[in-house]
Amino acid sequence: MRDFPHTVTAWTPGSTRADQPDTRSPGRYLLWILRQQPDLVVAGCLCSLAWMLPAALTPWVLGRAIDDGILPGDHGRLALWAGVLLVITVVGAGSGVFYHTVVVRSWLVASYGQTRLVTHKTARLGHVMTRRAPTGEVLSVSGSDGDQFGHFVEIVSRTVGNLVAYVLVAVIVLQISVPLGLVVLLVAPLLVVLSTVLLRPLTAAQSRERSRDSELTSRATDIVAGLRILRGIGGERIFGDNYADQSQRVRRAGVQVGGWAALVEAVGVLLSGLFVVALMALGVQQVREGQLRVGELVTFLGYALFLVQPIRVVFESFQQVTRSVVAARKTIGVFGTPDPWPDREPRTPAELAALAGAELVDAASGLRVRPGRLTMVVSAVPDESAALADRLGRYLPAVETSVQDGDDEATGRAARRAQQERVHAREALAAVDSDRASTTWGVTLGGVDLGDLPLEQTRELVLVSDTGAHVFAGTLQEAVDPHGRLTREQAEAALHAAAAEDVYDILPGGWQGVLDERGRGLSGGQRQRLVLTRALAADAPVLVLVEPTSAVDAHTEARIAERLPGHRRGRTTVVMTSSPLLLHHADEVALLEHGRVVATGTHEQLAATHPGYRATVLRGEGAAHPIPDLDPTRPPQEVSP
Repeated sequence: MRDFPHTVTAWTPGSTRADQPDTRSPGRYLLWILRQQPDLVVAGCLCSLAWMLPAALTPWVLGRAIDDGILPGDHGRLALWAGVLLVITVVGAGSGVFYHTVVVRSWLVASYGQTRLVTHKTARLGHVMTRRAPTGEVLSVSGSDGDQFGHFVEIVSRTVGNLVAYVLVAVIVLQISVPLGLVVLLVAPLLVVLSTVLLRPLTAAQSRERSRDSELTSRATDIVAGLRILRGIGGERIFGDNYADQSQRVRRAGVQVGGWAALVEAVGVLLSGLFVVALMALGVQQVREGQLRVGELVTFLGYALFLVQPIRVVFESFQQVTRSVVAARKTIGVFGTPDPWPDREPRTPAELAALAGAELVDAASGLRVRPGRLTMVVSAVPDESAALADRLGRYLPAVETSVQDGDDEATGRAARRAQQERVHAREALAAVDSDRASTTWGVTLGGVDLGDLPLEQTRELVLVSDTGAHVFAGTLQEAVDPHGRLTREQAEAALHAAAAEDVYDILPGGWQGVLDERGRGLSGGQRQRLVLTRALAADAPVLVLVEPTSAVDAHTEARIAERLPGHRRGRTTVVMTSSPLLLHHADEVALLEHGRVVATGTHEQLAATHPGYRATVLRGEGAAHPIPDLDPTRPPQEVSP
């Protein structure tokens, strides 16, 4: 029996069909979870049986002890049944310990296995994931939904033990009295079926709470990520009030869920009590008629109390299955997201080595990046240069629309319609992405379109480091060299090139100094230079940097500008920037206007001859000369040295 989740290989080159979650429906996904840990599920069911059966046999043993030992005065028979009672008590206690151990293991496997699946799916899809689901939704699927699936696996084994104990009790009471046995077999399931009427509004309330909680998580994530900016513009109060309003909506939804859950629980207790009263009334009547002995009446008394437990477990299982279905519906929305990237034939190492030193060409903009040179791209519209960087790195273009949670106030048909609309929106966006990813990409490296390469090999050849890159919690060494491939000299060289030595100095422990999540203990400039250090340390054949010095001061930027060319000498580097300090050290500069390269040359040449370049880079010099409307089909203007 395992203590930890098995190795998850879903959505990786080593995965098999059995590793892939079944996302065809919430029910199929829950069954898939059970199939992932058959040993623990079977062991949990067996331990649950061993735990419940002694309790189911106890009233019968007591009844036999009374009828065979106490009433006749037979001390030997009394001792015999007392010994049997002792044995089943010890067995029940011991099996209870084992059952608890097994279900905790099973719970952890299901819960943390869910976290691993989310991690693998997120790593596989990368930037595509945020186009399919909000950040809060992904976090909820990894966290709270994992707990629900742990509950689900636990309740399955507990329900099996209670149902078998229920059947055993029914057999015993049928042998004692057929009418009472029929009451046990027929009335109790009927009461359970009647109680399911309350599960539909409970499900709707839980779905509403789940959606609001996901939105609240997304909002909290956005606030934490932009807290420094919010404080700078005085917007923390506005966002704080918005968060408080959404938090109250979550609270109100939680109160509604609690109300429905309490009602379901109360109905369960009420129906169980009515069942016990009815069973006891029939038992007493048969004792009066002489059809039952005293010990058998005690047996029925014991079973009248015992049967409350299986019935309540069935009620609890229905509630938990309802919560699990809600969680599974959200989960398959994330896990069912298709990978838009088509499978391509891998290139050999020799072919990759040849491509690493080849020319990079973007057909849409006309940009040509000669191998081994430091090329910088200038644009008055940052979104245009960012879009160019995305194309060079084979990232899907940004979209204005994304899949939202929808109207969480809707109920009934409106809720089902909103759910269908979200599914259709997700499928439509997936189709658009698949069409874009499967066609010719339009960026070639050595004449080979990037769309013809496997995505993994594209990432090996071209690395894009933009302003949205994150700093993760861990040591400085892990932040700079997450794969553990560098020597100390190589890591220090990257740190020096990014002028990030002060980050090393302020951390107690140097390379083993611990960074907070998102680098909260660092300034904005320090975080940016740490991200630049990580990008330089990767030593990619083609490196694309987007505004790498936008958050640093002029003196630090000057040091980076002086060190970057030497560190990347002989390798292809593209920098999106409008900083004169950086542009001065470029081998070639390309001016981007309306998405097209309209001029190329050195910084000095463009500054002397192109008014649009001066207006963008020199912040006003030449701004009096308007930039004419450009024909996108016109070839770029070459500025000769």
